[in-house]
Amino acid sequence: MKKDQVRILCPNGHMGFAPTKEESFWIGADTKPDYYCCDSGSDDIGPNPLGSDTSVSPYEWQKHDLELMLLAARKQGVPMLIGSSGDTGTNSRVDLYVQIIRDLAKKHRLLPFKLVSFYSEVEKSYLKRKMENGDTVDGLEDRSDLTMEELEKTDRIVALAGVHPFIRALEMGADVVIGGRSSDAAIFAAAALFEGFPENHAYYAGKVLECASFCAEPYMAKETVIGTVTSEDVKVTAMHPEQRCTIASVAGHAMYERSNAFFEYFAGGTLDMTRCRYEQFDERTTRVTGQIFIPTKGKIKVKLEGSGKIGERFIGIVGIRDPYTIQNIDKVIDWARSQVEERFKGQIYQLFYHIYGKNGVMGALEPIKEIKSHELCIVTEGIAPTKDVAEEVALIGSRQIFYARLPEVKGTAGTAAFLVDSVLPAPPAYMWTMNHVMPVNDPLEFIRFNEFTI
Repeated sequence: MKKDQVRILCPNGHMGFAPTKEESFWIGADTKPDYYCCDSGSDDIGPNPLGSDTSVSPYEWQKHDLELMLLAARKQGVPMLIGSSGDTGTNSRVDLYVQIIRDLAKKHRLLPFKLVSFYSEVEKSYLKRKMENGDTVDGLEDRSDLTMEELEKTDRIVALAGVHPFIRALEMGADVVIGGRSSDAAIFAAAALFEGFPENHAYYAGKVLECASFCAEPYMAKETVIGTVTSEDVKVTAMHPEQRCTIASVAGHAMYERSNAFFEYFAGGTLDMTRCRYEQFDERTTRVTGQIFIPTKGKIKVKLEGSGKIGERFIGIVGIRDPYTIQNIDKVIDWARSQVEERFKGQIYQLFYHIYGKNGVMGALEPIKEIKSHELCIVTEGIAPTKDVAEEVALIGSRQIFYARLPEVKGTAGTAAFLVDSVLPAPPAYMWTMNHVMPVNDPLEFIRFNEFTI
């Protein structure tokens, strides 16, 4: 063990998704932590960014958060670790972050430092060889094992790196690590493991720190927390003057992030928290002991995320205030859907209706005998191989709501629906094609490193 303790600062649960709050960040930085670590991605954002190889977070917000961390870490001369760069952790997002670091270093005339980046994007040919050699790529969450057909439908795949590439980068002397798609907790756990602290405390620290101030109360997003790891315990401290890490807030977050299977796919084991003891160490700090790390026997497995394009997409927006139409909304939707089917019989398309306001239940799809809402908003979504067809599907699906043929409506249309004049172009539609785990002989076999002196 190189130190008696290691202090890890986390400023944001998803870097760049909303800007880091600066006041608590600099309060934390002034305490001189040993590491600045942050996760910058999630599959919560859906399959579109992965499939299209784009970010959902604005460039300026991502640069803002990287700038805070880089300046603080370089001023102290301590490492900075980023995982799942640019929301998805694809190769292009890693390259984007490396370039931002270069630009920031030039802007602030920083002294030379070593940057190590790594890619965790996986080529389809790599997976195909594994499958042809007899490896089974197991499905998660009720998915079946991966087939060649599903693989071919996939446009882009990332593997979730564990602690291993971060530790390797630190061993290479990295001052800054910019990582591809990574398991959230691994970024923080790697720092503690590299410093020689036990797995049970390192992985618990990763679990509790990954969402930053979500483990504190009262609720405040994007505020900084610091985790202190020793050979005996983990302590978590809120940096915002009005926040506290309490027994309830820390334990509650740990239970919220309780999935042990996730650990198995990047840590080679599970974290048993059933015996955790939580103590209020000081006003803003909770101390945690008793967690147990249980290594998994057998071959190492790595989680995969894959996304494939379904088609082009347009959306329409319809507002309805007529009481009779609202009460018969399911029949109205059935009519509009039938008109699209009549027009596009035999063609490939998809049509979705998202209903907002059914007795206050957003997007409720189940029939309701009596709808109490006085107004509904319906978002129509048309998807097809070409933009022209997708636009027409959305347009017919929206406008036919106005023309729905309901019983007891005589003469002039009585639906009193308000429609937008046209439908709106939307980003192409993608779907998750892969939520699987693949066996590996070496947790670094799919990782590629780059070294730079900035």
